[in-house]
Amino acid sequence: MRIISGEFRGRKLEKLEGMDIRPTTDRVKESLFNILGSRLFDCTFLDLFAGTGGIGIEAYSRGAAKVVFIDESAKSIKVLKGNLEMLNLLDKVEVYNTDYINAINKLALDNRKFDIIFIDPPYLKGFAQNALVHIEQNKLLNEDAMIVIEHDLQDKMPENVGRFNMTRQKKYGNTMLSFYGLVQ
Repeated sequence: MRIISGEFRGRKLEKLEGMDIRPTTDRVKESLFNILGSRLFDCTFLDLFAGTGGIGIEAYSRGAAKVVFIDESAKSIKVLKGNLEMLNLLDKVEVYNTDYINAINKLALDNRKFDIIFIDPPYLKGFAQNALVHIEQNKLLNEDAMIVIEHDLQDKMPENVGRFNMTRQKKYGNTMLSFYGLVQ
């Protein structure tokens, strides 16, 4: 796993091995960040189901002002913190070792808002759809914000959730990226 572009371009990140770990491939990551483009500059970025941090670190490397990482797995958080420490980013970002619902509720209580939320949960378990509902209910998005969900091709995503509309989908083998925006 490597950082593709920006301040930390070419740096390798540690990853976890195992059947339940599925890092975003470089091909999907590169396409995602090409689509996000200039939206990243100076944005607030939430990496939900962050794993070892590849997406959030890439966002920071490309100019995100603030990145928040959420993951429930203590093993993932340990590797994530190691990656952040290696890049001297541990004191520049936020890391929470908790489940996504508690994280969303806490962020809402703190009146936090994000420009981009990336959701990459375990596939085919309904977590992405549930996270969308909780994010919408807790109003975690700034105006003109975007949610991106990485999911399995078989994991059907809703066209609308509250004020969120799906605006785009991109397919990469068995992986799909679904993009959501707020209805104005």
